[in-house]
Amino acid sequence: MKTPCKLLTSLLLALPLAAGAARLDTIQTSRELRVCIWPDYYGISYRNPKTRQLSGVDIDMAQALGKSLGVAVKFVDSSFATLIDDVEQDRCDIAMFAIGINPQRSEKLRFTRPHLISDIYAITTKSNRRVQSWADIDQPGMVVAVAKGTLHEPVMRARLKHATLLVTDTPQGREQEVQAGRADVFMTDYPFSRRMLETTDWARLVAPTKTYHLTHYAYAMKKGDDAWFQRVSRFLEQARQDGTLAAAIQRHKLGPIAER
Repeated sequence: MKTPCKLLTSLLLALPLAAGAARLDTIQTSRELRVCIWPDYYGISYRNPKTRQLSGVDIDMAQALGKSLGVAVKFVDSSFATLIDDVEQDRCDIAMFAIGINPQRSEKLRFTRPHLISDIYAITTKSNRRVQSWADIDQPGMVVAVAKGTLHEPVMRARLKHATLLVTDTPQGREQEVQAGRADVFMTDYPFSRRMLETTDWARLVAPTKTYHLTHYAYAMKKGDDAWFQRVSRFLEQARQDGTLAAAIQRHKLGPIAER
């Protein structure tokens, strides 16, 4: 007897492509798949500042999707602040940079089945003695930085009761505020926390002692084109079955946050 998950997989793989595949037709005609990425996302869609080469689980998966469609992949720089506009204005066919699913984004975008899941983590400096544990963060006089447009902005706006929330225009801004001592911590997720610990000499991780706020990550596309959504879903279910997705996740050391 098949489990519900396996039954869903079988049905998705068996479904024929719907008629009127407008985006699919455009992709096939242009021989190009446009993929929105945030090029600062370590382990996900990261552009090495020295080599300019892209790497990460979603870079690998975008290339695999392009191969399955028989087209070239064109990566389009985006960000969490511009994500919805970039997708709705057709600057890309799909956004593939571990996009957290939340109500605000779900109103505008259509998400695939999640492939990663992460809690929220805090980054402070090694010299900050005010923050020794998670319990020290939401206290009077503490300043918590988040980047505008990220999923951490609405979560921390709702959760913080005593600390001051500082919203920066860019992800780099939140790091600069902490380094300069104007903020005590900035909030991030598992992949980006790895970047801070592996590429800086000043960052220190503060992890919650229990689950704080789990977010599922998936790929996002414009609403309204069922054929395109179905085609991407078929690709992802096949990637789950043949191990392509799992291999990409392990290759970029994201096994701990793989969605089971």
